Amino acid sequence: MPRIKRWIEKLEVESQPGLTNTQLMLTNHDLRPVDPDRRLWRWYNFVTFWIADSLNINTWMISSSMIVDGLSWWQAWLCVWFGYFLAACFVCLTGRIGAVYHISFPVVCRSSFGVWGSLWPVLNRTVMAIIWYGVQGYIGGQCITLMIRAIWPSYENLPNGIPEISGVDTKNFLSFFLFWLLSLPALWFPVHQLRHLFTVKSIYSPIAAIAFFAWAIARANGLGPIVNQSHTVHGSTLAWAVVKSLMSCMGNFAALIMNDPDFSRFARKPKDALWAQLFTIPIGFGITSFIGIIASSSSSVIFGGEPIWNPLDLLGRFLQGASSAERFGIFIIALGFALAQLGTNISANSVSAGTDMTALLPRYLNIRRGSYICAAIGLAMCPWNLVSDSNQFTTYLSAYSIFLSAIAGVMICDYYVNRKGYLVVSDLYTASKDSVYRFEYGFSWQAYAAYLSGIMINIVGFVGQVGREVPIGATYVYNINYVSGFVVSAAMYFILTRIFPTKATSDTWNEVNYDLDINSEGHDIEEEIHATGKPVGFETSTSQSSPPSEYKTAKAGTAGV
Repeated sequence: MPRIKRWIEKLEVESQPGLTNTQLMLTNHDLRPVDPDRRLWRWYNFVTFWIADSLNINTWMISSSMIVDGLSWWQAWLCVWFGYFLAACFVCLTGRIGAVYHISFPVVCRSSFGVWGSLWPVLNRTVMAIIWYGVQGYIGGQCITLMIRAIWPSYENLPNGIPEISGVDTKNFLSFFLFWLLSLPALWFPVHQLRHLFTVKSIYSPIAAIAFFAWAIARANGLGPIVNQSHTVHGSTLAWAVVKSLMSCMGNFAALIMNDPDFSRFARKPKDALWAQLFTIPIGFGITSFIGIIASSSSSVIFGGEPIWNPLDLLGRFLQGASSAERFGIFIIALGFALAQLGTNISANSVSAGTDMTALLPRYLNIRRGSYICAAIGLAMCPWNLVSDSNQFTTYLSAYSIFLSAIAGVMICDYYVNRKGYLVVSDLYTASKDSVYRFEYGFSWQAYAAYLSGIMINIVGFVGQVGREVPIGATYVYNINYVSGFVVSAAMYFILTRIFPTKATSDTWNEVNYDLDINSEGHDIEEEIHATGKPVGFETSTSQSSPPSEYKTAKAGTAGV
């Protein structure tokens, strides 16, 4: 037993000495507010981050699905711009919390759900991040297949030694494994250094996408037939097709809206994470969608038949009968798509899963360890089984948006309406009885009641998506599932916190920008960095108890935009 205990102790991550077991369950280096030395993300880093993230296969295909639903290309493109601008607004709302207080999503979640109640939303997002990591990795493996085929065409006929019942053949598994293996070194770097990867991706991947775009137009001798086609649906059907398209954009950002504090906390100042994200997201995703629409529509001219909406399938058709120069071009373009998948998998999945696992088990996990655990499970879960049935997987992802929209509704309402930007940062790292975020035994029943309300408004419509007959009204509500879930959960939380007030709120806007340090004895120390001489706004609240003595002498600071 002593030997086992010693091995367990060796697994512990580095922590401040003198912390209690409870404190070790709530904090470690990666969970604490980012210190000034690591706040290295400037506005242009967020620009390159979102340019890099927009260039992925999923974004390419979402706009294509809008045309399949009956919209014209320009209607689909307008939906893309408006849908992603709406998503950008949500991203900026959650991202500001991280940019002002330099804390990640799992810690932000404690302010609304409670220090222990936050574990369920965090676990919920962890599971989906791991699933998406495996799926995006498998798609990245298809990029590797194209790259290898461009060099060795015989790779297409690689003998299969895997039983058919497994759902994958040797070629696709080997490509997936190679992509998975080559991704591992990128997981080693801390988040504040990953900005360099996104800078490289934001340069190379757009060049590859534009080259693909130009090549497809040249081979089609024009912009393709889609630009000359009108919409094929009318009236209310057209209106709901537009709504569905907008919700597709929101659903594509359901996880990224929650993830943003994980990156915005590294911002040099809050405005670096505001304007860059607000404008880069719709522009970047709009341009990528336009390239996808035109390049894919040209395939019906080049090869005949229906357009090929998957860019990897289209690139594979280009390989047939290609010259050596064309194969080299396909290799370069496929490499751009592979790099795009790598960056997206890190930004949307591995960092998120690593950050969340850190909150679930901070004594033994940090972001790096969590990212590698995410990668290991992503390999072991056989992601090809998920993408083999596209309808089932799409339905599952829609359900995922329901859960995340309800979480976002509670968090955003709590920060902007209930607390008006005021957070007691040190109380987010303690479960003591005088913590303002302890609520009832560490859980906020108001937050959970609102969260469940946001889910329930969509649950009947979701049942209709899996083949059951439900009222048409429930289907209409489900068609706007992200918005309906967000609005209902936010409204319910607002009502409940007015009837049953929570602690540490403010009647006026009162963001306090200070750093948190933990000394060797494990006590919380607040060091103000933007003091104005005004007292902390506890007395402005109508619903808070007396603050601990260490807060009475703290000073409020304006964070700026």
